[in-house]
Amino acid sequence: MTAVAATRAPEPALEREAVRSWKVPIALAIFTLVALVLFVALGRDGTSTFRLSTEADAFRLPDLALPTRAGCIVLTVLMAAITAYSVVRSRAARKTPLWLIALFGVLFVVAFLTWASAGAAVPVPGLLVGTLGLSVPLIFGALGGVIGERVGVVNVAIEGQLLAGAFASAVVASVTRQPLIGLIGAMVAGMLVSFVLAAFAIKYLVDQVIVGVVLNVLVTGITSFFFSKVLTPNASVLNSPPKFSRIEIPVLSDIPIIGPALFRQTIIVYVMYVAVALVWFFLFKTRWGLRLRSVGEHPQAADTVGINVARTRFWNVSLAGAIAGFGGAYLTLGAVGSFNKEMTAGAGFIALAAVIFGRWDPLRATLAALLFGFAQNLQNVLSIIGSPVPSEFMLMLPYVVTIVAVAGLVGQSRAPAASGKPYIKS
Repeated sequence: MTAVAATRAPEPALEREAVRSWKVPIALAIFTLVALVLFVALGRDGTSTFRLSTEADAFRLPDLALPTRAGCIVLTVLMAAITAYSVVRSRAARKTPLWLIALFGVLFVVAFLTWASAGAAVPVPGLLVGTLGLSVPLIFGALGGVIGERVGVVNVAIEGQLLAGAFASAVVASVTRQPLIGLIGAMVAGMLVSFVLAAFAIKYLVDQVIVGVVLNVLVTGITSFFFSKVLTPNASVLNSPPKFSRIEIPVLSDIPIIGPALFRQTIIVYVMYVAVALVWFFLFKTRWGLRLRSVGEHPQAADTVGINVARTRFWNVSLAGAIAGFGGAYLTLGAVGSFNKEMTAGAGFIALAAVIFGRWDPLRATLAALLFGFAQNLQNVLSIIGSPVPSEFMLMLPYVVTIVAVAGLVGQSRAPAASGKPYIKS
């Protein structure tokens, strides 16, 4: 007994050992250094104004005016304090809280806006409205990506599903003059793309990433061909869909700041609110979600209890495609009003990054998609107010944020164990 105890004694000590991760402190330190150089060393004089209300609000909030240089210094000091606290926690082998990382991000954005808008005014409600509008297809794509990966299939074809949904919704709504029927067409188109992905990835065991990339190229080629040869010559008949009108929610739409952004939207956006909640609820609170997640984590164990792995994967990948296709319809029926060649512009890949950044959780992925949408819209706002930031930098900003978020701030994350792995029934 003594010998056994002696051999087992070190185990509790080993279990108490924690691995120090310096990923988050290093990322925060880099951003703090950028803030010191840009906002302090290269600080600008003047007053930065933030407009918090619109004329349609029930009551108007006064504009918030900040002295540019002093405001940037204070915000940079706060960021440095958070960085130092993160270093202390990492030295103690403790994680930096997610809310603290989010607070750091908010401070950096506010400091950047304060520095960039010296002598000008930033319309905060307009910034939020544009952010949500650009985030809608990303959120629908991210929801489809979460479902696909949770069931064990890497959905790289989100880009193709969004583009197919945009194309089909434009054509169907133009012909029928009914945008609701256009939404159905978008879902069918997205599902058809996912059918091909599911067939090759699940039945024929082809590499899922390769199939997804090929589908993206295929859908881009097909839609570009029909746009040039069919839609453009017959634009009045095939590419002039009626857009959804905005629906204002009484009382809520009059709330300053959030009212215009959240409650003066089209029906597609309101469906998005419901879709995010339903996907989260069904994924984590229902039998369907349990079976789906079990197939994505351990398909062999799921098979032994009677779950048909291939069928579960096939139909859930199809559902993911329908959701992504629905998001593509927003581009034509809610935003632009017509289909344009390659109009998704990489949104599917950013949505896939949101899935990873959100750790395969619908709510987190939605927040990540909103972050990327904010980065996209920021270039529009800064160009309007005459920011000194080069336009080339603003164009690449969404993709820089995507890389930094996934590589630097996502922390330790684990994908579903069987994601991307074909299942061969033994």
